[in-house]
Amino acid sequence: MAAQGTSYSGQDRTLYLYDCRQDKADSGEKVLKCREKTYEGFRNAVCQVFGISFEETFIITTTNRKEITDENFNEIVQDGKTFYLLRSVDQSLPSATKERIDFLPHYDTLVKSGMYEYYASEGQNPLPFALAELIDNSLSATSQNTGIRSIQLKLLFDDTQGKPAVAMIDNGRGMTSKQLNNWAVYRLSKFTRQSYIESDHSGYVRPPAVPRSLNSDISYFGVGGKQAVFFVGQSTRMISKPVDSQDVHELVLSKEDFENKEKNKEFIYSGFIRNRKPSDSSHIVNDDERFLHNLIMEEKDKESFTAVIITGVQPDHMQYLKNNFHLWTRQLAHIYHYYIHGPKGNEANVTMKEVGAFNNINIEVSIFEKGKTPKIVNLREIKDDMQTLYINTSADSFEFKAHVEGEGIVEGIIRYHPFLYDKETFPEDPCFPSGLKDDEDDEECYIIEKGARGKRPIFECFWNGRLIPYTAIEDFEWCAVPKKRGLVPVECYNRISGVLFTNDKFQVSTNKLTFMDLSTKLKNKNTLFTRVVNGQEQRMKIDREFALWLKECHERYDKQIKFINFKGIITRTDLPSKRMQSPWATYSAIEWDGKTYKAGQVVKTIKTHSKLYGTIISFFLYGDHDGDVYATGGQVQIALEPQALYDEIKVIPICKLDRSVSDQVVKKYIEEEMARLPDKLAVTWPEGDEILPNETKHAGATIGALRIEILNKKGEAMQKLPGTSHGGSKRLLVELKVILHSPGGNKEIISHISQHGGKWPYWFKKMENINTLGTYTLKLQVVLNESNADTYAGRSLPSKVFKFNIIEGKPQKFSIGLLDPPFRVGLPFNIPLEVQDEFGHATNLTDGIVPVLEANGLTLQYEEIDRGPNCAIKSVTAKGLVNNCQGRNFTLKVTLPGLKEESQALKIKLLPGPPRQLNVKPDSDILKIENGTAFPFQVEVLDEVGNITTQPKLIVYCKFSGAPDLPVYDVDCSSTGSNMLTGPALRIQNIKKDQTLKARIEIPGCKSVPPLEKTIKLLPSSRVARLQIFSVGGGKAIQIKHQDEINWIAGDMMQNLIFQMYDEGEREIITTPALAEKIKFPLLQRNLSCSPPVLQENSLEIQVNWTPKVNREQLIKGLLPDVKVPVSVKDVRYCLVTFHDDHVSLESAFTVRPLADEPKHIKCKIKGSTVIPMGEKLQGEIEVMITDQHGNQIQNLTSSCVNSLGISGNGLEKSDLKTIWQEDTQTICVKGIRFKPGPPATKELCFAWREFSHFLRLDLVAGPPAKLLIVDWAELEEPVSVINGKELQKPLIVQLYDQWDNLSSEPNVKINLIKPNNIKIIPSNQLHKTDENGRANFGVLCIHAPRGEHMLQFKATYNKNTLHSPGIRLNVLPDPDKPVCLNVKYDKNVTFAAGSILPDFMVSVISEDDIIIKNIHPGRISMKMWEGPSTGTLSQNVTTFGCTKTKDDDGFFNFTGKMVPEKVGTYSIQFAFAIDKINMLNSEQIVIEVVPNEPAQLVPGTLPNTPAVSNVRAVGSRTLVKDLTLIIMDKYNNCTGNYLDGKIIAKIKSSVEKDTDIPTFQGKTSIVEFPFHKGIVEIEALVLAENSPGKDSTEYILVFEPVIPTLKRHLEPYCLSFMFYNGYKRQQQMAALTKERDGLTESINAYKKMFDTNNQLHAELKDQAQIAETKESELKNELKKHQIAIPPTNILQYVDSVIKQKTSEQEAIMKQPRRTCTLANYPKGSKDVLGKISHLAQIEDNEAAKVISWHLASDMDCVVTLTTAAARRIFDETQGRQQVLPLDSIYKRNLTDWNRPLPHLRNGKNYFKPIGNPVFARNLLIFPEHSLNCQTVFGMLLSDTIIIDNMDAANHYRTEVVKIAHCPTLLTREGDRIRGNGKFGGLQNKAPPMDKLRGMVFGAPLPQRYSVLSKQIDCLQQYCQAVLRLNKVNTELEEQEQLLNTSEMQKKKKELAEQESRLRIIEQELGMTSSGRYTKSSPYAEEPESDDNPNPPKRMRRETSKRLYSPDEWVSPPPMKKQQQTAASTSEVNGTSRKKKT
Repeated sequence: MAAQGTSYSGQDRTLYLYDCRQDKADSGEKVLKCREKTYEGFRNAVCQVFGISFEETFIITTTNRKEITDENFNEIVQDGKTFYLLRSVDQSLPSATKERIDFLPHYDTLVKSGMYEYYASEGQNPLPFALAELIDNSLSATSQNTGIRSIQLKLLFDDTQGKPAVAMIDNGRGMTSKQLNNWAVYRLSKFTRQSYIESDHSGYVRPPAVPRSLNSDISYFGVGGKQAVFFVGQSTRMISKPVDSQDVHELVLSKEDFENKEKNKEFIYSGFIRNRKPSDSSHIVNDDERFLHNLIMEEKDKESFTAVIITGVQPDHMQYLKNNFHLWTRQLAHIYHYYIHGPKGNEANVTMKEVGAFNNINIEVSIFEKGKTPKIVNLREIKDDMQTLYINTSADSFEFKAHVEGEGIVEGIIRYHPFLYDKETFPEDPCFPSGLKDDEDDEECYIIEKGARGKRPIFECFWNGRLIPYTAIEDFEWCAVPKKRGLVPVECYNRISGVLFTNDKFQVSTNKLTFMDLSTKLKNKNTLFTRVVNGQEQRMKIDREFALWLKECHERYDKQIKFINFKGIITRTDLPSKRMQSPWATYSAIEWDGKTYKAGQVVKTIKTHSKLYGTIISFFLYGDHDGDVYATGGQVQIALEPQALYDEIKVIPICKLDRSVSDQVVKKYIEEEMARLPDKLAVTWPEGDEILPNETKHAGATIGALRIEILNKKGEAMQKLPGTSHGGSKRLLVELKVILHSPGGNKEIISHISQHGGKWPYWFKKMENINTLGTYTLKLQVVLNESNADTYAGRSLPSKVFKFNIIEGKPQKFSIGLLDPPFRVGLPFNIPLEVQDEFGHATNLTDGIVPVLEANGLTLQYEEIDRGPNCAIKSVTAKGLVNNCQGRNFTLKVTLPGLKEESQALKIKLLPGPPRQLNVKPDSDILKIENGTAFPFQVEVLDEVGNITTQPKLIVYCKFSGAPDLPVYDVDCSSTGSNMLTGPALRIQNIKKDQTLKARIEIPGCKSVPPLEKTIKLLPSSRVARLQIFSVGGGKAIQIKHQDEINWIAGDMMQNLIFQMYDEGEREIITTPALAEKIKFPLLQRNLSCSPPVLQENSLEIQVNWTPKVNREQLIKGLLPDVKVPVSVKDVRYCLVTFHDDHVSLESAFTVRPLADEPKHIKCKIKGSTVIPMGEKLQGEIEVMITDQHGNQIQNLTSSCVNSLGISGNGLEKSDLKTIWQEDTQTICVKGIRFKPGPPATKELCFAWREFSHFLRLDLVAGPPAKLLIVDWAELEEPVSVINGKELQKPLIVQLYDQWDNLSSEPNVKINLIKPNNIKIIPSNQLHKTDENGRANFGVLCIHAPRGEHMLQFKATYNKNTLHSPGIRLNVLPDPDKPVCLNVKYDKNVTFAAGSILPDFMVSVISEDDIIIKNIHPGRISMKMWEGPSTGTLSQNVTTFGCTKTKDDDGFFNFTGKMVPEKVGTYSIQFAFAIDKINMLNSEQIVIEVVPNEPAQLVPGTLPNTPAVSNVRAVGSRTLVKDLTLIIMDKYNNCTGNYLDGKIIAKIKSSVEKDTDIPTFQGKTSIVEFPFHKGIVEIEALVLAENSPGKDSTEYILVFEPVIPTLKRHLEPYCLSFMFYNGYKRQQQMAALTKERDGLTESINAYKKMFDTNNQLHAELKDQAQIAETKESELKNELKKHQIAIPPTNILQYVDSVIKQKTSEQEAIMKQPRRTCTLANYPKGSKDVLGKISHLAQIEDNEAAKVISWHLASDMDCVVTLTTAAARRIFDETQGRQQVLPLDSIYKRNLTDWNRPLPHLRNGKNYFKPIGNPVFARNLLIFPEHSLNCQTVFGMLLSDTIIIDNMDAANHYRTEVVKIAHCPTLLTREGDRIRGNGKFGGLQNKAPPMDKLRGMVFGAPLPQRYSVLSKQIDCLQQYCQAVLRLNKVNTELEEQEQLLNTSEMQKKKKELAEQESRLRIIEQELGMTSSGRYTKSSPYAEEPESDDNPNPPKRMRRETSKRLYSPDEWVSPPPMKKQQQTAASTSEVNGTSRKKKT
């Protein structure tokens, strides 16, 4: 046995020590003989040995780095141990050390020497199994890995790296030096290692049960690894590094070393373990092992590992490993298949493997050879190991489990490998080649299967998940080939394979090649086999289940014929058996024996009564199939060929098809048969008149006689069908039909049938008088004699068709068709003719017929004749006189020579023709007329014959030429054809002599009428024709021509004007008084820039603007009035003299232009803007002008006048002043005006010239922008506090300034807001432009930013210059009112028992600054709970709870008394806070596990039927309970009590108290006990005793009473009623009734449950409707109090409109101006900050607000806080500049009583009668919030200050009050103050005006109307919701009532009554009580709902109520899931208790 060390007994202990403290330590060991008993003595001895000072610090450890202390000294310091001297435990070794070990084999080597200790071949090479032993160790070592379990098997066969070696490397937990020592001890198994021996398996704990026992616990006996090592090679090197160790331990065992020690007589089982640093290979000096350098280098960075290096590999092993690499790796993949691929194995059809504990096992095998590429394979990638083949070739599996004595469990699986196509799918095993049978075909088309498994055993055996290769189980009794004929063919048993998985309770050989006891235990009769379905064990007969499963596999998966092209499922009525008529799947093709048979293919049959030839119609396969399937057989439907002969369909088995016949043979047979059938008709025309194909005949033509013969394909004439075996001969007839094809359909006009005459053929006579026009068909058709059918067997009989056409005959008569009037002279028209043949058919006119036209008084002619179908005489013209425009009637005769009826006549009316000529009077060509007169013409319009004609738009024009501006005459002759043509007078200006004109008369609209010309001689007129004006001066007259301009001194009078008049002959006309009356003098003025002048005249008298009258006498003398010249040179006088009479209008005009007078004034004018920027020159010029007395500019100045100009002004800078003479404008230009910088103002300039002067004003404005400042933000050097998400205190307004600090009004300058990226600003528009005042208003910004200081700055760009404003530092504070999360507190250690009370949940809303938000309405907090785990979204079936109670002072919302769900499972809880109507704030989801409640009842797992038993001999008739499972449940039907053990006592009692004749159990006992373990018991075969006592037909009760000592509470027993009978026959009769009773009871209970649910829902809806109606009525009455009446109809629309109206009114009130405090409030960044005093109160009265605000002016800016800490924080943030007032620092006992009466009141009575309406100032304050705190603040600030009307009243009040008490400060509404000490007067006691308070004034509250509107809106909104709720509930109630009254529901009530009646009858027959099957302990009994539990959602109950099942749909509840248990085996006289295995 291994050296384990001994405790100290007084002897010396030899210890080995290494000094490893230094980096380079002495590698040699030192030996210490130690006798010390304590650690201190031992340490001193060590110091002496190594020469170490006693004071030096170091530690002594074992090689496993365990430090030696006083406590463990005697335990660790043992003889022969090796120790280290280290600086610390985790110090690295400076060099390798050696540790002595002994590995004497364990005594089990002798005890168990008889076990199988060597490798037997079993026909296989054992080398892979030896390698598997090493893999077993690696699997065990890596079992605790959380990541990849890496196992590498490296075959190092590269000679260049040393001699061959095999390396097994894993990343497992590694071994300490002691564990490595234990490994070397032979047969030291994990079970025999003691606790004091340090081992990786010390204190072995059996792993928990897992599927397939894949627990990696397969390194077991301390044998296999060492056997494998020395089987493979001669030496092994073990290298290992444990977790958390700094050292690598190395042990070498070799055959050579053992032999040397034996020769040297040394102790063989001893050696050294080398302890070294990782990657240190300095000790490898042998070239044969130089490959170790690379392996050791790989140790770097490995946390733990173990490497087994085998050298001295046997040559034959090496050759096998090289040459059979694929074979032995495949074997390894087979051995570890389920470790690699998991419990389900390597399923190829699974697209994605589940992530599990086995996907991380990587077993990699690699081989390295010289000069070759390394071969590397991962066992997971091998796809052809046997288990993979078994899994992927199987079609189905049968899982089972075997329980053997003790704790042995075997999991088994049987797989079925079907026969597919033409071969077996059972995989081949190279170790077990199977003999295959020869293929044989039978006539039923079933292919004989091959050998499949052959002689191989069914089951391979796995132990703890790995293959035991040399053990296989042949079969079990229930899965072996039956001795008698079974349900399936015998060969199906050969198509199964199987696997057995055992746990570690079965013994295997130490090398894990063979099971020791598996077969024996499995075939033990006590072994219990159960089937596993969906992971659950089921107790049933395993042999029957297996046989049924095998039958199903055979029928479902064994395939032979492939049916393809699925068409559908049909019912075959042709089958006699109705059971087999459906379902049949139909297919259009099959694949069979390598061929494809399709519908439409011709086939031949074999093995039928007679050979059949036919065409495939479809294939039939019995069963409900879908898509392509394989099957062993089927049927085919064929149509017999040739169908023309047989006309028959047959269905035969597919196996009857001849697979060898070719298509050509079948087709040839069919063709030969088809040649005997009628093929065609032979037709001849013996008498002529033959009809040619598509021939055309005239009406009345004759069709000749026909001779017909019927011929077959051979050309033989026949008169009847050929005879066949399937049908007799039939005579043939020939039918003739003549068919007319008309638009209305085909019409049969001739029909005859001809028989064969025997000696003569078929014959038809000739046919005449076919005169109907159209297309005809003459059809000859062969028909059958009996039926006249033209088809036979689906094939048409021969026929022949002749098509011909009948057309019209020659013309014989005609008629005249309808003509198209009107008819006009000379216009062509058509005469339509209708020509017919003798039968009245329309026909064409022949070429020989020429029409003749005649009419008296007319000349007729035509151009052509249309002889086609539309026959007509075209282009007929008639000419002659018709007398007038109305026309004349004529008779027209048409003759067609040669027809039988050749003439026809008709009446026509002829009208005049179109215009062709003009007739104008007078007829003379030359006409004379005086200028100014008009000339008339008489005009007539004629046609070509000379008839006066008319037509629309017949307008005659006369155009004159020879002079300009002559008129045009026109006249309309459209209606009469003649008229008078005249027009305006002909007038030519200034005609001096005769002038000739031309007149052209024409009709422009009629180009066919030629125009006429006349010559006109125009003579001069004797009327006034010319008017002239003269100016007389200096003795001569000067003519003023028309439109002359006369210059005259402005303001002067123009005199001596005369006029003269002349006619067209230049003869002067003497003015007479009559002429003078016609002379007018309109006077016009026009500006030079205005043209033409506007005439202002009075047509009745002469008017001028300077005199009211005109001297008529002066007019007669030819004198004109004087003209007044305008005073302005810009005003021009336009003078006009006109003469008017009836014939002429004359005028003469001239213009008077004023000239400037002498200089009298100076005028200055600015060109451009009058604005001058500061520091700049005036952009425009100033123009100086010299004017006369009327303001007219002097135009005759020279440049020297500039010297006389002087300029002066205040602040005028004259250095840049310039004056320039402008010759072109006669003005002086002044430039360079500039003023000295100063404040903006209006500047005045004085301009002086000679003695004249003028003043100008200029606006001096600010200069260009040079600065950018922020308005109203004075203290920018301090940070501005703002709450995150809130607005700033006031808007940000930016102003431009010039360099002299003047406001700049530069518009449209872009201003940008510069901010950090982590700030979000709303509104987001950060670019503005300045307005006309140079300002940019960014508004009140809302800031979203992290907590802390942030900088804002504005930037402007002007003229490429950038201006920056001062920065605004923002101190962003968290929002105390913004909810960010929900904090939920509850007892997390509580257990959630079903149906119990949930723990109290305390929920608070946390704000952004991590404080609790208070004053939240409880209705906004809700709790939601749903079944299922936590998810990202809420489930649909959510139960919502409201808040139970709240605490306003702390902000917590309590949810108490909520019920835990009654159903066990996982539930999720989440709390929600309604931020607004849309947004919700949810807490984190809380997942709870609901566990069962206290045990309450004993119930059956599956409700048993009521037994009916007798006391006869047959055991089955006496069996009370055959298979009953009783489970403990809580009162909510949850399984519980799995920790309870006890027993169940079964006994029988009578339902009648005094009945003593009680049946007994088998064994004549009245009580049977069953062990009860872990809350469950399973009872089998509880049987009554034979000839047991008991009354016949009596009901007894079988009572199962639980006896559980550990359970304090009493459990009700489970009672099962049963019927007892004395006779077998009676029992059988009553058993049927009992079964019917059970079914009725279950159905009745289901019906009642449905009705109860419906009634409960109906009652609940009625209650809700009543509540909703009451709520609606209350709100309606409330609205009436607000004077809001609700109409009876359109309620919602009305309420909505009223809400909108009230809201609009409310918004209007908000927009009304009211007093507000403009002082910025301090941000409420904390709940402890109330705000500034000016914002805490509001005052309605303006005067009181002003005086109180002024009185508290020094305190208005003070910030009030609740705590001193908050005040201190503000003090620090503002660096002491903000005054603060903490409320916790106020001594409140000295505060005035807020309800104290005024001083003049004593005991409720006036001491004196005050005047001036005194009132306490505090009573005028209105507090929007924080009322109590505000009363404290203002009670301290105002104390008893009184407000009174005026000063007089105040003085009076104080005078009287001081007589009885102290008088407080008095404030008057006029603004005066009398202090409490009586002082008043002075500015300090006089309030300034409101605007002087700078906004520090208390704001005014909203009007009372606003509050009223708010209440009304709230009430309206509530009413609207109440109406909606009422409508919804009423609708649901109505739907529920309709549901309850449906016919189906009534039907179910009727069914319930019938079933209850039937149940009573049955119970009477049985003699049973009506208590029912259910007992108190049954989970299926009806229980009232607990009031404590929340009702299920109404929607769920409604859905339940709608499931109107029929009685047969109510089935028993499914069996309950059974809990697993472990129970001791029991044996009783009566009944057995089954055991459940874990």
